[in-house]
Amino acid sequence: MSKIPFSKIIAGTMTWGVWGKNCSTPQMIELMNSCLESGISTFDHADIYGGYTTEEAFGKAFGESQIDRKDIQLISKCGIQMMSEKRNNTIKHYAYSKDYIIASAEQSLKNLQTDYLDLLLLHRPSPLIQADEIAEAVEKLKIEGKILDFGVSNFTPSQSDLIETKTKINYNQIEFSVTHLEPMINGSLDHMQTNRITPMCWSPLGTVFRKEDEQSQRIQKVANELASKYDVSNDLILLAWILKHPAGILPVCGTSDKNRLARLMHASTIEMELQDWFSLWTASTGNPVP
Repeated sequence: MSKIPFSKIIAGTMTWGVWGKNCSTPQMIELMNSCLESGISTFDHADIYGGYTTEEAFGKAFGESQIDRKDIQLISKCGIQMMSEKRNNTIKHYAYSKDYIIASAEQSLKNLQTDYLDLLLLHRPSPLIQADEIAEAVEKLKIEGKILDFGVSNFTPSQSDLIETKTKINYNQIEFSVTHLEPMINGSLDHMQTNRITPMCWSPLGTVFRKEDEQSQRIQKVANELASKYDVSNDLILLAWILKHPAGILPVCGTSDKNRLARLMHASTIEMELQDWFSLWTASTGNPVP
């Protein structure tokens, strides 16, 4: 359902800057090239990453990398207003006026050293959102060639429907993983398939490797068995589980480890068998299916 040829695995850049590894320009160039060599051509940003600094750091590296703009796809998000030296905010909030969306997208273009974004997403839903304002901003940015496509992030079906009264949403980036099954249960993924919205998912490995709880232990046991069966690492099994879903979900993987990045696309070659998929679902819920 993807409208733009995004790679099946997307590189999330949140931890490439000061919120994570704090990569130097040469290190970022190396990460970009490592992604491209392994088939990952899409890079996911947000204006707020690194406290409004990571886009600019990436842009500097991209500018020096000699990578052809046509060979990559750039995604960014706007709308979250953080407390930062770079912003005159007294409280964290959301801003989605027409002028703000346009100004934010134009700032992202400048930071990333590019003429256009392949995709602009509204980062989080605001209770004060006005569909008219958003539609006007999106239309202007598209007409001027500054964005190729538009979507949202973390929006519920009803919030998406509100925006779609005025302009088409083609993507929704949500939290989804084997430890966060809600979008499969609460109608979000059904809604996206019905409305031809391509899902992207952040935190695709969930808490499997971050929490030592019973759920993670159950999942790791099954994932390790399947890793042996399919002759891959257990993290690729968890990505393959997501990729099997009929909604065509695109996982956004936030690692800044060059070696891990190089392996991620292998998940797209795994043809997970039906019962193996359900064994992970069952490990997650702790119960057999009804």
